[in-house]
Formats: sequence, C-alpha cells, structure tokens
Amino acid sequence: MYYIQKKLEISASHHLVLDYESKCSQLHGHNWVITIYCKAATLNQNGMVVDFTEIKHKIKDALDHQDLNDVLPFNPTAENIARWCVEQIPTCYKATVQESEGNIATFEK
Repeated sequence: MYYIQKKLEISASHHLVLDYESKCSQLHGHNWVITIYCKAATLNQNGMVVDFTEIKHKIKDALDHQDLNDVLPFNPTAENIARWCVEQIPTCYKATVQESEGNIATFEK
C-alpha cells in the first residue's frame, strides 16, 4: 500500500449554526491547517497515489479566503469540513482539520 499526506494552510471565515448560545455563532475567522491522507494499492499511470496539485485545487482553492458558510452546503464545523475533504479526493481515507491550536477534528472512512 502506498500512502501520501498533504498539509494545507487556509485562511477562511465561518459562523456556526448552533442550538445553544455561543460566540462561535458570530462570523469569525481561522488560519486552518488541513491535512489530507490518501492511499492506493497501486500507483496511477504517472506513478502517484494522487497528484499533490489536485489535492490543492480541490481543497485549498475551494476554501481559501472564503466565508465557508457561503461555499459549503452544511454547517461548517471542523468535523463536517474534515468529512467534506475526504469526499473530494477518491483516494483520500482521512482528513484532519485544525481550526486553532489544540482544536483538531478528524474524519476517517
């Protein structure tokens, strides 16, 4: 099995839709650190699990310098963003989303 990981740094804002009072319900921003984990039993025709540039295009280009509430069709919690990242790359099996130091969510399929 071949494994790769790609770390991305993204600046983006969001607010959370919650059923309780929280300062996170107000628009605010983070310097997110997203790590994408991919694997494949065989390499593609170019000798790769997936091109790192493809990961950048599908994740960073979609989210960087955006209001995540405007570009994602769900409540943009770190957990939901991690799941969305995994869904964007066919060979991706796990993603971690760090919204601030010490606050990290992981989704693994």
